[in-house]
Amino acid sequence: MNILVAPDSFKDSLPAHEVSRIISKAISEVIPDATIRQIPISDGGEGLLKALVTPLQGTLVSLTVKDPLHRTIEASYGLIDQGQTAIIEMAKASGLELLSTEERNPLMTSTYGTGQLIKDALDKGCTKLIIGLGGSATNDGGMGMIKALGGLFLDQHQQEIAEGGGALDTLYSIDLSSLDKRLQEVEICCACDVSNPLTGTSGASYVYAKQKGASDNMLPVLDRNLSNYAAVIKASLKKDLKHVPGTGAAGGTAMGLLACLDAKLTPGIALITDLLQLEKHIKEAQLVVTGEGRIDAQTLHGKTIMGIANLAKQQKVPVLVFTGGIGHGISEIYDQGVTSIFSIVNAPMSLETAIKNAAQLLEASVTNVFTSLNTQR
Repeated sequence: MNILVAPDSFKDSLPAHEVSRIISKAISEVIPDATIRQIPISDGGEGLLKALVTPLQGTLVSLTVKDPLHRTIEASYGLIDQGQTAIIEMAKASGLELLSTEERNPLMTSTYGTGQLIKDALDKGCTKLIIGLGGSATNDGGMGMIKALGGLFLDQHQQEIAEGGGALDTLYSIDLSSLDKRLQEVEICCACDVSNPLTGTSGASYVYAKQKGASDNMLPVLDRNLSNYAAVIKASLKKDLKHVPGTGAAGGTAMGLLACLDAKLTPGIALITDLLQLEKHIKEAQLVVTGEGRIDAQTLHGKTIMGIANLAKQQKVPVLVFTGGIGHGISEIYDQGVTSIFSIVNAPMSLETAIKNAAQLLEASVTNVFTSLNTQR
C-alpha cells in the first residue's frame, strides 16, 4: 500500500516534520509492508523553511538580526535553485514564538528583522524571494521591514517615526527614494494563507492582534493606525490597496510588500504544493494522510488541508485528516476531497493538556484508525 503522509504543524505543540514522523511510525507498526512517503507541508507560516529547503536540496543561511523588540538574535533563511531563490520565513525573525507571553505587544513589535533577512538574500545575489507571512508577532504593516531596506517613514516634521504598530498614527509620508535598488530586479512572491483586508472587523487588527498580545482597548487603536497607513500609502505612493484581500496578512506586512516592493500575494499552499510537486506524489499514492492542529470553517480558506484535498480529489485518492480539535462549519470540507476527519483528543481534557500530550495522542489515534483499516483489507 502506497501512502503519502503530508501534514502541517499542530500549532503550539508539534512541528510538521514531527507530525509526519509520528504518523508514519504508527502506520508502519500496524501495516509493516506499507510504502510511506513523508512530505511535511506548510501553508506559508511556521515551518515553511523546513518544508522546502530540505526536500529541494537547499542550504540554510544564518545571520544576526533584530527580533520583534529589536533585540539581537540569530535567524535563518534558505537558498534553493543554486542560490537564486531565497526562502524567507517571517516567523524566524519577527515571529510570535520569539517572545514570551508577557512581551507580546503589537503596539511595539517590529518587522525590521525580516527586512534584514531580505537584504542579506539580495547580498547573496538572489533574484527571487519567497516570503512566508505566517506566525508574526507584529502589526506594523511591514514598516520595520521596509525601513531595513532603506525606506523612510516620516511624520509631519519629516522625522522618522518610531517602530511598531503604535507609531503608525504619526505617519505623514513615505519616502522610497533610498530603497535598495536591487529590489527592482527581484521577483517577490508572498506565501499567504489568509484573505483578510488590512482594516475593519475582518482586518489584521481585529482578527489577529489579540493573539499577538493586544488588549481589547488596543484593537481600535491598531486598526485606526493601519487605516492611516493605507491613506499615506495612497497619498505618497499612489496605490489604493486598503481593501485588497490578503493585505491584512501578518499584521499588514502583506500591505507593505505590495505597496513598497511590488510583491505578489500567492496562496501559500498552492505555491508550496507546486514547488514540492505534490500532485505527482498524490497521483502515485493509494491514500493520503494529513493533519493540522484544528479543523474548522477557516480551513476552507486556503489552509493546507484544502490544498491537499483538492489535489487528491482530482486524482480520486482518499484523504484522512488527523487534528487536535474540530470546530463548526466543516461540512463543506467533505465535499472538497476529505474522506474522514479524526480528532486525536480521546477524552475530556483541557487545551493545555492536549497540547502537552499531542505526540502520544496523535500516535494512539493513528494506530487505532489504521488497525481498523487493516482489519478490512
